Amino acid sequence: MADEHTNLPKVVVLLGPTTCGKTQWSLDLARAHKGEIISADSRQIYKKMTIGTAKVVGEWRREGLSKTYYVGDTPHYLVDFLDPGKMFTVADFHDRAVKQIRTIVKGSAVPFVVGGTGLYIHAIVDNLEIPRVAPNKKLRKSFEEKTEDELIEWLQKLDPKTAESVDQHNKRRIIRALEVCILSGEPFSAQQTKGDPLFNVFQIGIKISREELYDRIEKRVDAMIKDGLVEEVRNLLRQKYSWDLPSMSGIGYRQFKGYFDGEYSLDEAIERLKRDTRHYSKRQFTWFRRDPRIKWCETYDEAQQLVSSFLNV
Repeated sequence: MADEHTNLPKVVVLLGPTTCGKTQWSLDLARAHKGEIISADSRQIYKKMTIGTAKVVGEWRREGLSKTYYVGDTPHYLVDFLDPGKMFTVADFHDRAVKQIRTIVKGSAVPFVVGGTGLYIHAIVDNLEIPRVAPNKKLRKSFEEKTEDELIEWLQKLDPKTAESVDQHNKRRIIRALEVCILSGEPFSAQQTKGDPLFNVFQIGIKISREELYDRIEKRVDAMIKDGLVEEVRNLLRQKYSWDLPSMSGIGYRQFKGYFDGEYSLDEAIERLKRDTRHYSKRQFTWFRRDPRIKWCETYDEAQQLVSSFLNV
């Protein structure tokens, strides 16, 4: 750990690809170390979207004038709080998470940031100074009329670095990068600069073989269907949440658009969901492996030992 960080508040980050086992590890670690959990998952922020986001089942409890989401006796923050029709940026996540971490530390508990959204985690670990460019409806509408390939080609000209790293199947992310480039006059990648460190962060990654991960993805999607994912999507459509919303364009939801539009069967939608989840997990691995500070663990006991050593220094 860098010397200049040792006097800063301690934060544990637990990360890894979808289905790798973060939920159980995080709950066990939090219980062992008087921890409270901040979710770093860009899909689990939404209310009404539980099955498709694999949101951990909990309950809201009133505490004074506010309410907190609990899983067992462990408080969770930045989960299940936003209407699916609302926008939520990385800058929003950064500001809320930093504020919550400070509140947890003030209460003499340990903040655990847990999730698989790489940019969310990067924003906290490196205190990213993120561009505050407001969404532009007119510009976005013109982007929506173009294909993903056309948008990527445009982004490659304006910001080759972001074009290389962005999820090329996530139209919303591509559009946001273009929007920031055009409205600010600077590449999106150049504006994500690192600020002075706010916390002494220790990152744990869950190491799992690709074969096991893909098997878990297969089983999780089957369980989601059994638990009522199709009806969850149907209910969202009944409430007039459109497919072009950020919430509905995420994995677990967008794969069913063709099914509800009568373009392909339910079996095809399910296979698309499994395929896209596998691709997403691969991109998550690629993102996290860029950071040499992450300590990768194959077992919970290994992670527990490392976290104990970090917190007791």
